[in-house]
Amino acid sequence: MNDSAPAVRLRVVTREIDAVDDVLAFTDPHDPLVWSRRGDALAARGRALTFAPADGTGDARDIARWWRGVVESARIDDPVGLPGTGLVAFGALPFDPRPDARRRTASAPVSFTVPRVVVGRRGSRSWVTAISAEPEAPRPELPEVVGYGPHWSATVGPGALTPDGYQQAVRAGIDAIAAGEVGKVVLARDLAGTVPADADLRRLVRALGSGYPDTWGFAVDGLIGASPETLVTVSGGTVTARVLAGTIARGADADADTAASLSLATSSKDLDEHGYAVRSVLEALRPSTSSLVAGEQPFMLKLPNVWHLATDVEGRLDAEASALDLVAALHPTAAVAGTPTAAALDVIRRLEPFDRGRYAGPVGWIDANGDGEWAIALRCAQFHLDDDDDADAAAPIPFTAYAGAGIVSASDPESEMLETRVKFRPIVDALA
Repeated sequence: MNDSAPAVRLRVVTREIDAVDDVLAFTDPHDPLVWSRRGDALAARGRALTFAPADGTGDARDIARWWRGVVESARIDDPVGLPGTGLVAFGALPFDPRPDARRRTASAPVSFTVPRVVVGRRGSRSWVTAISAEPEAPRPELPEVVGYGPHWSATVGPGALTPDGYQQAVRAGIDAIAAGEVGKVVLARDLAGTVPADADLRRLVRALGSGYPDTWGFAVDGLIGASPETLVTVSGGTVTARVLAGTIARGADADADTAASLSLATSSKDLDEHGYAVRSVLEALRPSTSSLVAGEQPFMLKLPNVWHLATDVEGRLDAEASALDLVAALHPTAAVAGTPTAAALDVIRRLEPFDRGRYAGPVGWIDANGDGEWAIALRCAQFHLDDDDDADAAAPIPFTAYAGAGIVSASDPESEMLETRVKFRPIVDALA
């Protein structure tokens, strides 16, 4: 059902069930809807209601207003009361916030969906939620388990911006910094490829989750990835965010790994880039929060393939705000756009020969209390799923993957290109 206004009154019923080990098995093999981290997971099927404005545009502020109306009219029966129970919706938003820049509308528009069934797991507890637009209360029953399809491999090749072309774009970005247009700009490059028409995309979700369990694993409307970067989480009035900016590849052995970590921790170029990103987040959150604090110095975040400079931010949410309101205030951060943000977006539009779609945009979920978890869509690929009944069912499914690097005055074009190669590794390895 498509509806750009909350005219439908939803009925929502959640019940606790026996422990579920693999929630992913309950999702659609060809269009999974999943959110997971460290064993906690939400998996969903179907569509009870979708935010779908007629012009294909809309941003987090529009969705936040729409969501308030949906929540106000809903009847919710949720005795479980855990994060992710009751009425929930999943979203993936485009990177570029400018309405007239939405060239991606046909392939990656705003996606915000209330599913029909959600199977959740948090710690040792599991539940199922049924959501319906019908007058009668729905029955919260587990959907059918769908066995996993065979393993598959993707074909992956260069996108619109080759490695050499990316280095030229970085040089142009450094020129824009020297000219005083921006202090920092984040530039991305792309890879393109296909997977078999009958590919079970849950295998990609599972590969990313097992390889990178400390990241946010997600699959929302064909956008599948494992992001290390929290945009914002809201739980019981507490707001948290994690800023990542500054990256270096892990070393080949223990000594090299220690040297890499130390090099990043003492790099003035990376520390400057990180400082831009932290200030961007603090400035965006202050109007909607109180008691906002951030670490005085970044810490080293270790992932299987890279080290990141990281800073955690925490505060208290104002009573009238929700997770979506904070998404609207935060996106795009300096970590994925640059600073000043508006000028950095202009440079990105000028230097990147593609539209990012949902890459580096917000992805996550929200509940009826306004709580939720939202990440920045990184280390991901957008699969271009075709709902056209007349489409060739045997045609391979195309996808696009992106990776970027923060460019400052001291950036070296070849080093920045190599950084994108390291950032591509999680999704490329999983696709293979």
